[in-house]
Amino acid sequence: MKQCRALNALSALANEHRLEAVRLMVPRGHDGLTAGEIGAALELSASRLSFHLNALEAAGLIESERKGRNICYRVSYGALRDLMGYLLTDCCGAHPEICSSLMACDGKPPGARRG
Repeated sequence: MKQCRALNALSALANEHRLEAVRLMVPRGHDGLTAGEIGAALELSASRLSFHLNALEAAGLIESERKGRNICYRVSYGALRDLMGYLLTDCCGAHPEICSSLMACDGKPPGARRG
C-alpha cells in the first residue's frame, strides 16, 4: 500500500461517525448493512449519512451494492487488511508481534489497572 492511499484511508476513519459505521459493518461480513440500518444505528439523517458513506467508499474502505430499493454497504476487508499491514510493517519494522504484544487479552495495555 502506498502512503497516499494509507493517508486517505486513515483520514476517512478519523471521524466518529465513519469509524462507527465501519465498526458496525465489520461483523456483518459480506451481507453488510443497508443505508437505513446504518443511519438508524448512528442516528444520522440520510444526507449526513450519505456524506460519510461516500467518504468511506472514496477511500476504498467500503463497497456498496444496490439490492432492490436499498443500497447495501459492506467493509472492503482487503482494504482494511492492507491498511493494517501497512501500519504494522512500517510501524513495527516487519515484526507485528511487537505491536500485538502491546495489548493484553482484555484490550488494556500491559500494566493497566484491571477493574
